[in-house]
Amino acid sequence: MLVVQDHPLLAAAIAGILQTEADLAVCGIARTGADAVRLSLHEAPAVVLMDFHLPDMDGPEAAVQIRAQAPDIAIVFHSADDSETALLDAIDAGATGYLTKAATADQIVEAIRRAGRGDVLINGTLFAKAIARQRTATAKQEDRERLAALFTGREMEVLVLMAEGLNTAAMSRRLGIAPHTVEWHVRHVIEKLQVHTMLQAVIAAVRRGVIDLGSAP
Repeated sequence: MLVVQDHPLLAAAIAGILQTEADLAVCGIARTGADAVRLSLHEAPAVVLMDFHLPDMDGPEAAVQIRAQAPDIAIVFHSADDSETALLDAIDAGATGYLTKAATADQIVEAIRRAGRGDVLINGTLFAKAIARQRTATAKQEDRERLAALFTGREMEVLVLMAEGLNTAAMSRRLGIAPHTVEWHVRHVIEKLQVHTMLQAVIAAVRRGVIDLGSAP
């Protein structure tokens, strides 16, 4: 994995924590967005732990550049900014996770492991704040109906479970279908919403009125 952090002491501390884990390997430390992009493409880490604010560009901008050329790399943000705006910017950039600087060492390690397995992980409180903000967006009824009509019944079920934060395995158990079938439906949902990740799909669906999360906490 790659650690992207412009504070040398914090970067060294995080790398040191991760290197004590037998199943995790740190391939490098980047202190700028440009270095993050360069090392990501050169080292091809499974996961990038990305700081939000970097000297030359914001983390989301670096994430967009990385995912444009290496979409399989999972990006987990690690930031002191716990605002819903920052979270949405990270999601729009293709993040699979968002941790605040209040996260413990154990939480960081677990987040890296889960991201490497392909899980989607977002702090529940932050995600709820982001969803609450998106509920204020309006969409014309005919536009909502037209877009919703693009999805099959099963795809709508998958989309709702994605909004609950379930990963592929959990959706498979909930729906009683094979994981590869879930992955097939997820891929179609993402393509129809013209995004790149499950989190982006959820936000896009809420923004455009495809699903109603008004009962979310």
